[in-house]
Amino acid sequence: MAKDPVCGMNVDEKNAKFKSEYMDKTYYFCSKSCKDTFDRNPAKYASKKC
Repeated sequence: MAKDPVCGMNVDEKNAKFKSEYMDKTYYFCSKSCKDTFDRNPAKYASKKC
C-alpha cells in the first residue's frame, strides 16, 4: 500500500486510478482531486514523509 501524499489515505498501487510521476518517483492518489492538488505543487507534497 502507498500513502496518498495529499490526504494521507492508503492507496493500493495495483488498483490506483490516479498517479503522477515526480523526480523519478510514482505517487498514488485516492481521487482526482488529490492528484490535481499534488500536480499544482508537487514539491510541497513530495517532501512529506509518506
